[in-house]
Amino acid sequence: MRALALASFLSIGSLSCAPTQIGSWWLARQLDTRPPEFAVQVERGATMMTSDGIALVSDIYHPKKEGPTPIILVRIPYSDTFLNKLYATVVGRFWAERGYRVIIQGTRGRYQSGGNYYPLRHERQDGIETLQWIAKQPWFDGRLGMWGGSYFGYTQWVVADQVNPGPSALMIQLSSVSFYEMLYPGGAFSLESALIWAIQSYGDLDEWPSDEVLRPGYNGFPLLEADDRAFRDIPAFNDWVIHSERDDYWREIDGDDRAKRLVAPVLLMAGWYDPFLPSQLDDFVRIRREARPEIAAASRLVIGPWTHARTVTFPDGTTPGNYRLASLAPSVPWFDRHLQSSGMALNSPVQIYVMGENLWRDEQEWPLARTRYIPYYLRGNGKANGLAGDGALMPAPPTSEEPSDSYIYDPRNPVPTTGGAMIGLRAGIALQNDIEKRQDVLIYSTPSLKEDIEVTGPVRLILFVSTTAPNTDFTGKLVDVHPDGSVYNISEGILRRRYGQSDRPTEIRIDFWPTSML
Repeated sequence: MRALALASFLSIGSLSCAPTQIGSWWLARQLDTRPPEFAVQVERGATMMTSDGIALVSDIYHPKKEGPTPIILVRIPYSDTFLNKLYATVVGRFWAERGYRVIIQGTRGRYQSGGNYYPLRHERQDGIETLQWIAKQPWFDGRLGMWGGSYFGYTQWVVADQVNPGPSALMIQLSSVSFYEMLYPGGAFSLESALIWAIQSYGDLDEWPSDEVLRPGYNGFPLLEADDRAFRDIPAFNDWVIHSERDDYWREIDGDDRAKRLVAPVLLMAGWYDPFLPSQLDDFVRIRREARPEIAAASRLVIGPWTHARTVTFPDGTTPGNYRLASLAPSVPWFDRHLQSSGMALNSPVQIYVMGENLWRDEQEWPLARTRYIPYYLRGNGKANGLAGDGALMPAPPTSEEPSDSYIYDPRNPVPTTGGAMIGLRAGIALQNDIEKRQDVLIYSTPSLKEDIEVTGPVRLILFVSTTAPNTDFTGKLVDVHPDGSVYNISEGILRRRYGQSDRPTEIRIDFWPTSML
């Protein structure tokens, strides 16, 4: 029996011989897509000039066929390394062999493009000018799709309101209209995600930093100098820390009503352990509610067992497929449907992966209309600290005689992040047993479950709190207790508030990451 508890792409190495040709054929077999039809001619170093004199450089994959074609545009913020070039070539050929002209363009200061790279700053204007450049090409038939996740997804959102020229179909993975919400979930700065992204995107290596590099950044004060302790001073990281509120800095990046102003159908692919998940699901809800009816009806949502660009590893060591392949699998039928009016692409509006049951399920909406919201209450005798505590999670509310629980928070010894929704190799499902040994963690557990329970949808923790600190963070975590006593995280949330050293209890609501777990 298990119990619930609440506590405060492809392997490039396989492509060693004639890599791009072998890779393209291997990819087609893995994705079970329609066979290639055309030979491909690759044009390297195609250059356009922006209005402020910056050269944006593209590799263009031309299918050898007569006449103009639809285009798939991918704007990438990575360096021109061997592996990045190899991956781009495999993907570019894959689509071009099926009749699409593919443009893989480096964003400003990245790949082969000129200028200085500053994350997110120039993408809207550069993207608009790229669309205008494409519109002038004799081989463009007027239909354009865009593809990519994370920063690639952002390069799509910033031009999603453009017409004549503008996109005809978008395919956005693990990204949303709000980078602020990704970096400040619940108002608290996501240090690990921010530090990894800042270091990984600085320079030419495009490698996630190791734990040894990151650890000095996590351990120490002030927060503004975390990048200096771990690596070096990074201006973008400094700006993210300084702009802790949703101010003009973030409004310029995140835009205004982008989901509402969407001009083309979008396929959103989200991950249960991805830091963009809550805001990406908000994007879908807003599209269905506010976008033009024909765009809302044609847009789709897929939520899979993914962290940020990786697949979750389950407690038994298994991994449900490969995220990189999954991110490409729907691309040909999706673009066939919306750029060529052929093919079938995700007839169901929503598709979710139910973890635990480990299967894909078609749904009609998100959140699911048939969801039953069942309250569970925190119970105990005032000593819920750690595994030996008396906290219970029960369907019946507490009596008026039950005391509150308390703990001492030491900012010099914070509860460490262990798994969860963030950028980096430590994201996903992880053992929580060591966390539960701490006295500054309150634990509330159900009795052993007599039957399986599916938890699918939003999860919210409502607390009445007081603190002696002028401001602090409250966090919560929903975990799965296995029969052998091992404990794994399902979902979590955080809320940063200013309390002003008040002894008077205040109600707070912590929204967890939505989930689907049996």
